[in-house]
Amino acid sequence: MPERRTVALVTLGCARNEVDSEELAGRLAADGWDLVEDAAAADVAVVNTCGFVEAAKKDSVDALLEANDLKNAAREGEGRTQAVVAVGCMAERYGKELAEALPEADGVLGFDDYTDISDRLRTILGGGVHAPHVPRDRRKLLPVSPAERQGAAVALPGHGAAGAAGATAEQSAAEAAESAPTDLPEGVAPASGPRAPLRRRLGSSPVASVKLASGCDRRCSFCAIPSFRGSFISRRPADVLTETRWLAEQGVREIMLVSENNTSYGKDLGDIRLLETLLLELAAVEGIERVRVSYLQPAEMRPGLIDVLTGTEKVAPYFDLSFQHSAPGVLRAMRRFGDTERFLGLLEEIRTRAPQAGARSNFIVGFPGESEQDVAELERFLTEARLDAIGVFGYSDEDGTEAAGYADKVDPDEVAERLARMSRLAEELTAQRAEERVGETVQVLVETHDEEDGPLGRGAHQAPETDGQVRLVRPDASGPVPAADRVPVGRMVEARVVAAEGVDLVAEPLTAAPAGHGTAPAARPAGAGLLPVGEEAGR
Repeated sequence: MPERRTVALVTLGCARNEVDSEELAGRLAADGWDLVEDAAAADVAVVNTCGFVEAAKKDSVDALLEANDLKNAAREGEGRTQAVVAVGCMAERYGKELAEALPEADGVLGFDDYTDISDRLRTILGGGVHAPHVPRDRRKLLPVSPAERQGAAVALPGHGAAGAAGATAEQSAAEAAESAPTDLPEGVAPASGPRAPLRRRLGSSPVASVKLASGCDRRCSFCAIPSFRGSFISRRPADVLTETRWLAEQGVREIMLVSENNTSYGKDLGDIRLLETLLLELAAVEGIERVRVSYLQPAEMRPGLIDVLTGTEKVAPYFDLSFQHSAPGVLRAMRRFGDTERFLGLLEEIRTRAPQAGARSNFIVGFPGESEQDVAELERFLTEARLDAIGVFGYSDEDGTEAAGYADKVDPDEVAERLARMSRLAEELTAQRAEERVGETVQVLVETHDEEDGPLGRGAHQAPETDGQVRLVRPDASGPVPAADRVPVGRMVEARVVAAEGVDLVAEPLTAAPAGHGTAPAARPAGAGLLPVGEEAGR
């Protein structure tokens, strides 16, 4: 019997890339590859790159060069890495250009290669050459009308099937009830049916992202994502539900719905309010304790969606709102809508329904034409908004974007100064917001047990990686919860907040969820180690 090939996946960028990596892992495992965590122990190191902002692109190049070092070490008898392959957004966005600029990568694969990932890797390992693609605007691959996009034969990473963008609006969420997968060996979902999730988990966290849609129809002047991710297209509700049921079987207790723009979900399925219906179905999935929605566009928020997000059991009252700025002149130059008063009004509407709701956003400073008055307006908004988490990014030109051609650019030194200034303000304000939560009761999903700090988890107002965490302490707040009294990872615990440490909270457990709710996930499957998921601007 020939020796089985091994592969490691290293993921950079956002949660959407995590989903894409797990789909690639599912495809490779189904075709006989062994997934390993350590790239030095893999025949092929696959780097899932991020290609949105300069810092992310640099991290991607560094990861590819690091993997190449492993390949060179293997030639000296240390390790076994024989090939380095780039996939993901940077590979899709630059294709042939990246391959020419980075010969250390033995292959640069675009999204169209994902369905044949196993063959591509075998060709590269065998010494063959896979010609990298010439990048193209992926928006042109789908019809202009959203209603005509479903069923189009176009690669959609993270949707779980080749060319299966979806079907019709009549194929509703209820269809998933008969198609939930069972008896899945080694964490691999089967690919036999059109609605079966094609995914393998690469970790044992009780939290997992689920892709709700791909692409974006907005035309923000600073953002290149639509050009390489394509136009907006929703996944079918049945597919989202089936994947969620499968994840619950794998030990997942919280799902986070991700896409470039979740508030547009369903517009190509004939129902712009489909997200509201789907959230009710997802919250009813056995084993799922929390459903979180990310990537919300303020201009597309609607009262019905706010009602569901703030008033549905197991749906987190969490609002990841893409404000980007609050000065109206800057927003118009960004091809966006709103202003300080409208944004504050939206937050007030949310908090009227759910006073403890979580809210976070990202902001760009130094955008072309931004004045000191605009910066002061943004400072006013941040001071009054009481956001739980704030990401601040300095503007830089992105290839192929409208803003790259704008005049009146802000001097880079001034951009850096504004970035430092706003980052200090953001840190101060989010710490104040955390202090406001002292005395609140929070539902904490335990995610890990730290040797020194004890149980660590997150409340409903905290998304993974970006928004801080909750440290559980003894009821008298005298120290970490003793090992003998710690609930398993994956358990939901009711706790009272007794202190804040920056954006992090300290809380005393009150009650734990009943046995069977949030049991510890299955043992970690052999898989690829994931680098930390970074923040991104411009969503």
